[in-house]
Amino acid sequence: MRSSALHTCTRRPQSALAALLILAVSGCGATGRHDPRRERRARGAPVARTSAPSEAIAARAPGAGSPPSSPPPPRRAFVTAQTEDRILEVELPSGRVVGQTAVPGDPEYVAATGGSLIAVSARGGTVSILNPRSLHLIRRLRGFSSPHIPAIAPDGDYAYVTDDAAGDVTTIGLSDDRIVSRVRVGSGAHHLAFSPDRRQIWIALGQSAASIVILSTIVATPPAPSSPVMDVGHPHVVGRFAPGFLAHDLLFTPDGRQVWITSADTSDVGVFSSRDHRLLFRVPAGPPPQHVAFDGGFAYITSGYGSQIEQVSVATGRVVRRAPAPYGSFDLDAVGPDVVTASLFRGTLAIYNGRLRRLRVRPLAPSTEDVAIMTR
Repeated sequence: MRSSALHTCTRRPQSALAALLILAVSGCGATGRHDPRRERRARGAPVARTSAPSEAIAARAPGAGSPPSSPPPPRRAFVTAQTEDRILEVELPSGRVVGQTAVPGDPEYVAATGGSLIAVSARGGTVSILNPRSLHLIRRLRGFSSPHIPAIAPDGDYAYVTDDAAGDVTTIGLSDDRIVSRVRVGSGAHHLAFSPDRRQIWIALGQSAASIVILSTIVATPPAPSSPVMDVGHPHVVGRFAPGFLAHDLLFTPDGRQVWITSADTSDVGVFSSRDHRLLFRVPAGPPPQHVAFDGGFAYITSGYGSQIEQVSVATGRVVRRAPAPYGSFDLDAVGPDVVTASLFRGTLAIYNGRLRRLRVRPLAPSTEDVAIMTR
């Protein structure tokens, strides 16, 4: 949110023969599968890094026995330092900055998977697509009025970006990093959420939205309704509804049955049926606006003005625990053992475990707007 509007192949073989076998079979970590996407994303200007992530997968040589298991690669989060025109790469859970790259035009929001890092610069009217492992710039897309929120579809093949001023949603194909389509949804298009099955996209029209627009990717329904024909690159508007309060952030639950909509004017989060848009129950939260993320059967809800984060059972809606957060910690992400919040006002990244035990708070920049943990 904006304050002015509410707001990582190394393995030691047992012998020289084993080493040769490893190199012959795996090419020092290569899988043996030709991956044009990986080659394409290796392009671009290099960026200074303070350390290199260990990304390659070590292969086992036939007959070499069972080598000692290697530790998993460090987890990464990407944080926007918008006033410094930078994206920071932060190791989790240490909070150490291991890389950074310049993204001009006031980068505000980011979305990340193992294949793509999307950074949106509202002031510059641009969307930057980067390699999340090298931070090389792949492509910078222009022609936006006021791009704001990026989201990557569950299949990882498409990204969507809302544009407040233009009132539309742009679809970007991540196979060639080009704009595929634009659909008009209404002025103020802001936060958006995908259903896990990729059939629906809900969009809040504004940071304080009285209306939610529903997009569908289904273009035909055959006799077996469980197998509709979808075109994820070309969604279309199928309806809209009023949640009964001013909405801010929204997100589908992992099973796709509910959409949790945070508020811009109340201290509750509304939980709605994704099928009929009916309000199911409310979850008490801190002062608005709140943001939400899901992981491991829990919802994590932040209140930046309330300086808190809470863990909520998705199954029951019951608040399990609360923890303090740096003032201004609005945006968050939660993947696996990590829960992180970025403070717009303090410029920090607060790192928690899944039970909301705060591990550390790292000062990163004068202001940190958004954070995204790289998923694989």
